[in-house]
Formats: sequence, C-alpha cells, structure tokens
Amino acid sequence: MTISRSLLAAVVVLMCASPARAGQTVRDVLSFLLTNRPIPTGDFVRDQAAAAATSDTIAELLLTELSTVPITSSASGFTYRFDSTLGVAVRASDSFGPVFVERSLTSGRGRASIAVTFHTTSYPEIDGRSLVDGTLVSTASWLKGEPQPFDVETVMLKIETRTSLLSANVGLTDRLDVGVVVPLLRVSLDGSRLDVYRGTEFLQASGFAAASGLGDIIARGKVNLFQSGGSGIAVAAEARFPTGDADNLLGTDRTTVTPSVIGSFEHGRAGVHGDVGYAVGGFSDEWHYRTALTFVAHSRFTVVGEVLGRRPEATVRLIETIESHPSLVNVETVRLTSAARPANRVTVAGGLRWNPISAWLLTATLLRPVTRDGLRSAWVPAVTVDYSFGR
Repeated sequence: MTISRSLLAAVVVLMCASPARAGQTVRDVLSFLLTNRPIPTGDFVRDQAAAAATSDTIAELLLTELSTVPITSSASGFTYRFDSTLGVAVRASDSFGPVFVERSLTSGRGRASIAVTFHTTSYPEIDGRSLVDGTLVSTASWLKGEPQPFDVETVMLKIETRTSLLSANVGLTDRLDVGVVVPLLRVSLDGSRLDVYRGTEFLQASGFAAASGLGDIIARGKVNLFQSGGSGIAVAAEARFPTGDADNLLGTDRTTVTPSVIGSFEHGRAGVHGDVGYAVGGFSDEWHYRTALTFVAHSRFTVVGEVLGRRPEATVRLIETIESHPSLVNVETVRLTSAARPANRVTVAGGLRWNPISAWLLTATLLRPVTRDGLRSAWVPAVTVDYSFGR
C-alpha cells in the first residue's frame, strides 16, 4: 500500500467518527456499528454483505436468547389431588418441584397460582469471542508475511437485558392445567467501533440504544396422563405469539409452537424430572431437552439442580473469511461474517425453593451456560415469587 493510500485511509477513519442518531431502534444502532467501515478493502459489495450478515446474526442470536429464556414451570410449587377416602384435596407431593423443568403433576381442579420472575442478563461472548474487551475484529487488512494486520477494525458491544415474567396458571380439572406468561423486557445496547492503523487508534463510531416493552406472550397447557403419588407422565404444549417489537429486539415477529412430553419419578425426598419438546416456527426448528433433580431438605425447602438444553436444526454462527485484495498485491482482507453451523446450547441451574408462610413460595436460582455456541450470557441470578390459591 502506498503512503498516500495510507494517509487517505487514516483521514477517512478520523472524519467518519460519529455517534448514532437519537431515536434509532436497537437494531438500527447495531447495524450502524457494524456497517460503518472505512478500511479500503476494494470490494464494497462484499463489505456490506458481510456487515449485514454479522448484524443480522447478532440480532437473531439475541432474539433467540430472549425467546427461549427459561420460564418457571407451569405447575405451582403446590400441587393437589383429590383424596376420595378423605373427600378433600391433599398435597400430591411434598416437593415444590423443579424451577424451569416441567414436572408431570398438575395443580389440581380449581387451584390457581400467580408468579413474578425477575432476572438481569449480560452477554459478554458470542461464539467464543469476547464482545466487551475490544478484540472482536470486524474487518482487517493484512500484509502477507507480517505477524499482525496493519489496519484493523474492532467492535465492542455491551448488551444487557432485564426481564420480568408475569405468569398465571389454573387447574381446569385434576389433570388439565392452562396458563399464560407475559414478559416485560428492557434491552440496552452500548457499543463503539475502533480503527487501529499502524498502532494509531481512531474512534470510528459509537452508539447507544435502549428499549422497553412487552415481549412475546406465551400460552401453555398441560395434561396429566398418568399419576402415582409425585410420579407420572404428562404431555404439554406452549405457543409464543409475536407481540414484542422486533425492531427493538423485544420480540421475534414469529409464532412458535412447542409440544413436549414430561416424565417424573419421586421416591421419598428425592425426585427426577424431565421433558423433551420440539419447537417449530422460530428462526430454526429445534429440540428442547431438560432434566432436574429435586430434594426435599425440609418441609419448607426444596433444593433443585437442573440442566437445560437446546439443539437447533439450523442456525447461524459468526466466522472470519480471508480473501486477497482485488487491487493491492500481497494484501489480504479479513471480514467478520456468518454461516450456517450446527450448535448446541446447554445451561445449568441450581436453586432453592422456600415456603416462608402460607401458600407463598420464594425461589432463588443461578443459571450459567456451559457451552460457547451463540450468544453466551454471564451468570444469571433469577428470583421468583409465586402464590397459590383456590379451593
């Protein structure tokens, strides 16, 4: 590269440094941070295509995370069955059950519950790359034979979500539950784009956006097919409706339906629960598989450990492509873009369910992804308060 080209590139970077415009959506700001590229690669079309693919991938991965955020089990911690000998409803299990994994027990005829779940999530990684330390390379020019690129652009993104889940569940019969979950979300994105040319840094762009509102509402139902004490088999279905604002990454703009099969086995104080489902209609059809171990430590305490897994049939992942510069000899261009790749998402969770008084239940849970595919969150603390009532 000639000296004149180098100086021109540096001047362009400096002049392009700008903040995102006020009033833009979260998706607009994400696109702005990833498409404002001054490095002279010689191929504008590929630059734009790669930038758009990267922006769409991050947005899709975030929406996928929000649309698959674990929600508390449809059955209340207090489940009942009718005892024909006593002629009254009695507790079906001494356990308060899993937190996010379904169990086969239903609430019982005329029993209802309401719950509120709160959690805050940050996303420091995507596909094994850091989003927050300034090392995510979006575009770079590399002179063959040199150990480092002479011109590199990096993006730093701070993505946070705050979620409040309002849920209600009612037992229509002893074996049939129906419920609804209303998510209230806040999504914030704070990012910057930095160009480093021959060791000199230039702030190229910066942007911030935040949005709050209704997410995708969820309706669900469960039918108990077989019950013996706290053990049994059930089938369930969940539907997510596109009620959230997709431009602000509050909703997916798609209807997703997930039928599932649930199994539970309880013996003494211990219990094993699991469910397997297949979601259709989202960004990708995917398998859901989850299991939980529960232990009744005290009449008012249940300890829970869970594993939550997802296996999308098709998903996008971030990759780097390297191509020769079309006009500069011995110069290669590195671009961050996306491609279809298989993925597997597994999260572990541990929690405690406590009955402080009457039919109130307080649940504290800590979740952590153990795989690095897709958008990976940090530790996620969650707190749920629910109350059961009815005859």
